[in-house]
Amino acid sequence: MKSLILTAATIISPMLIQPATAEQRPNILFISADDMNDWLGYTGKNPDVITPNIDKLASEGTVFLQAHCQNPICGPSRASIMTSMYSSTIDVMTQVSDDVVAKKANKMGSRLMHEYFRDHGYKTMAVGKIMHKHVPKGSVDMSGGRGDWGRLPNKNDSLNFKSRFTITDWGAYPESDEGMSDYKAAKWAIDRLQEDHDKPFLLMVGFIRPHVPWFVPKKWFDFYPDPEKLTLPPYSPNELDDVPEMSKKVNLYHGMPQTDWLIKEKQWPNMVQAYLASITFADHYVGEVLNALESSKYKDNTIVIFWSDHGYHLGEKGITQKHSLWERSSHVPLIIKAPNHKGGQKNTSPVGLIDMYPTLVELAGLPANDKLEGISLAPLMKKPAESVRKGITTTYSGNNHAVQTDRYRYIKYRDGSAELYDHNNDYKEWVNLANNPEYQKVVEELDQLIPVYTGDGHHQKH
Repeated sequence: MKSLILTAATIISPMLIQPATAEQRPNILFISADDMNDWLGYTGKNPDVITPNIDKLASEGTVFLQAHCQNPICGPSRASIMTSMYSSTIDVMTQVSDDVVAKKANKMGSRLMHEYFRDHGYKTMAVGKIMHKHVPKGSVDMSGGRGDWGRLPNKNDSLNFKSRFTITDWGAYPESDEGMSDYKAAKWAIDRLQEDHDKPFLLMVGFIRPHVPWFVPKKWFDFYPDPEKLTLPPYSPNELDDVPEMSKKVNLYHGMPQTDWLIKEKQWPNMVQAYLASITFADHYVGEVLNALESSKYKDNTIVIFWSDHGYHLGEKGITQKHSLWERSSHVPLIIKAPNHKGGQKNTSPVGLIDMYPTLVELAGLPANDKLEGISLAPLMKKPAESVRKGITTTYSGNNHAVQTDRYRYIKYRDGSAELYDHNNDYKEWVNLANNPEYQKVVEELDQLIPVYTGDGHHQKH
């Protein structure tokens, strides 16, 4: 893969783009899913999944097949996205309020993404889960609020008796689609797309599914009628034998079902079914919003970007959770469709969700925000065979970090222990090569990309 290793400031250069006037600037439809890994039809990662609407968008835009989050839990990931700063820079490692993130960005001389667009003449609108909760009050021109994940009438009830022994639940939800938060979010967004707007807009739509609990109405489970016929993820009972003890302390989130328990209780296929049903449910409402855009007067001048805040394990590495530094927790879908850009393109270089903010700034022709740590991906939409960096980092639980390159996954823990996986030969991450003498040069090179986190906003630049 050709290299385009540039700084954000270099990429967002007036020499590379012709700044648009306010009247010419594109609208932006910013759509997210929650806890959605890369099990989508266009990726080929799961043979059973049904996602026609997201797949159609992928055929019309540029897909980034090696996209990774910068923190594998909701709040810190979204803080990184909306500030385009690494977790170790913005110093958000846990679930903090959206207001706290905004204040941290302001203190560092920056703005949340939607605030930056509003400052530069955009009408900003948001519905659903954008940051950890929604967005800070008053930070957008119009808010549709946010619903919840779906609650049973009695908080002690469960749709799946076996799930009572875990901290989550899954099963067919005793409600119609109309009672679901994502239905309401889609309807609110569709209404906005049918209205007249006197200036370019940024419309942010945050879907909650497939976040746990995996509750969607039965008709979505019916897309996967026999869970016993579903393809289960790869798993070996011995795959943690060669990882350091710190890996187990950091990456195992007790309370979420573990794969051995799911096998014993004969629940693994049922859990995978519920996750797939939740993905297909989310795909449908993504499609409803995209169809509304296609039917609107804004269809030819709107950038569409689709993403998820982090990945998810469905049995790989013995766990069903996010909360890890393994590839399954960080790998996410990322699709960008923009006017005057070719569709059906694929980029396989390492990129991050941190890159969305500067990418949209460039595509909209706005002045560069020099506080951003992400790198614009706009050049890759013109030349998808190229790359903008050697590796992208993910941070979790303080001073624990992973680096993903186009071949390797390197994890460095706070006690100095490490893991290294060669994805060309071991995409399952079953063989830790960190202590293999033949790979010491690789370890040394990737170690240079590990950020320095001191808890005071210091971060090694990439």
